[in-house]
Amino acid sequence: MYRFEAFQRMLDRARSMRGVALMGICNVTPDSFSDGGRYLAPDAARARVDEILAEGADIVDVGGESTRPGAVSVPADEQIQRVLDVVRHAASRGACVSIDTASAAVAAACLEVGACAVNDVSCLRDPALGEVVASSGAAIVLMHTRGTPEQMQGFSRYPESGYRDVVAEVCAEWGAAAARARSVGVRSEAIVMDPGLGFAKNVRQSLELLTRIADVVQTVGAPVAIGASRKSFLMAVESAAPSDRLGASIAAALHAARLGACIVRVHDVRPTRQALDLTALLRRG
Repeated sequence: MYRFEAFQRMLDRARSMRGVALMGICNVTPDSFSDGGRYLAPDAARARVDEILAEGADIVDVGGESTRPGAVSVPADEQIQRVLDVVRHAASRGACVSIDTASAAVAAACLEVGACAVNDVSCLRDPALGEVVASSGAAIVLMHTRGTPEQMQGFSRYPESGYRDVVAEVCAEWGAAAARARSVGVRSEAIVMDPGLGFAKNVRQSLELLTRIADVVQTVGAPVAIGASRKSFLMAVESAAPSDRLGASIAAALHAARLGACIVRVHDVRPTRQALDLTALLRRG
């Protein structure tokens, strides 16, 4: 079975249950903005995988490189050392696993041991990553951004003049990345769009994208993933530490699901699942 077909089967099952798939985050890093260092040790990372699966995650998203503003690029061999056994463990549990990386070498190693998707926060900066996805028959989540995390100016800091119409420009730039992916053999139906909330966007720009998710879905004609969990733009409602942004994170996930997002990427799987499940139950009456 192609890896994409396993990914699509998971997506169809999750959407039939609650309207959206839950992507649970496992950061195997010392410096991620919210949980850096908590799951860097192999035992802690494997326990994190078990935890988010028990809480109801449909996808386990494993990453070995922080993408917070100012984060320094991590060499591929170091990323592989951090994540490979974690990906293998998650796959052995029957999980649908995505590897969060912009590195073709990291993606290839993780797809070999059971991952079925690549979560690329670089907007396919390196076409070789697309070639790996194509040759393995995997799915790819392409996230819109401009530049690298190391070049980012800060949490939710970006010039107001950076976009005239943030939805139109994000969709157009993402569309160019999707075209690059298709040009190296990635199947159109295997491409998922992520508008990249907080990446090269200020608070207002991220909020506008989130508000207009239905426009994004209609424009790109592809499944849309939303990663709002604990991000700094959520401080539009209250200045709070990342771990204290649960209410705003859940509200963002519910809003995104209601407007047509197919995947929500979250740190807090159980409370988000409960909110989504109750919402679905109430709609059924």
